[in-house]
Amino acid sequence: MHIARRALVAFTMAAVTACAWLAPLDAPAMRQVDAGLKRALVSFATARLLNAVISVAQGTEASVQPFGVGVTLTPGQILDPVNDLVEQFSHLMLAASVAFGIQKALISIGGYWPVSLALSAAALGWWWFSLRRSRAPSWLSRLLVILLMLRFAVPVVTLGSDLLWQKFLAADYAASQQLIDGATGQAVQLTPAAAAAPDNRGLVESMKDWLAKNGDVGRHFDNLKRAAEQATEHIIKLIVIFVLQTLVIPLLLLWALYAFVRQVFERPGRGGVPASG
Repeated sequence: MHIARRALVAFTMAAVTACAWLAPLDAPAMRQVDAGLKRALVSFATARLLNAVISVAQGTEASVQPFGVGVTLTPGQILDPVNDLVEQFSHLMLAASVAFGIQKALISIGGYWPVSLALSAAALGWWWFSLRRSRAPSWLSRLLVILLMLRFAVPVVTLGSDLLWQKFLAADYAASQQLIDGATGQAVQLTPAAAAAPDNRGLVESMKDWLAKNGDVGRHFDNLKRAAEQATEHIIKLIVIFVLQTLVIPLLLLWALYAFVRQVFERPGRGGVPASG
């Protein structure tokens, strides 16, 4: 039985050391981070474009002169609530992009050779103490846990988050992003220009022209408002998706991984890698 325990401890430490240097998780994790960053940047660009279009529409003034009396209309103000949501969404997409950038930096830091060297030394010391004293000192176990988290936590959490993304979130993201892109393109086409200046035509012609322009402006802004509101539900879906992918799921996986590593290496007698004696 002792031989089997020693073999298990030796195999575990050898696997940890090999993975620290060979980095089998780093490249796949980097690819997933790059893909997530690209998605966040695409959504950010879409949000900024929609925000710009609505802002232009909000600042549009339609100047008309029925019966020779000047009237200035600002129908774009009805878009203010939608524009507030779009602006908040763009800020969140920027934060998500930063979060993916931080993940990428942490993977690079964890893969730096001094970290792998320190982890290899700690794993060797933990294995030696487990053979000699049946259990490694608590300080060494804590050090090993810290180095394991530094080296492997971000790649493991990134790949785990991506698996959940592919399973539960990818389809919703693709559908929502496509619909927001369509709504943004429609909003760009519907953004009205300022109305023309007054002319010197007769009363009847001026009345007809005013009614035509006023109705056209109103119709344009109604269609623009409808296009922007169609994006609202999908903007909220994207907010939920990115919050889950960049915050909620990674934190849950990080907590679970830390609890598992502590159980294995700090308290090996309670169900983790058994100490040999």
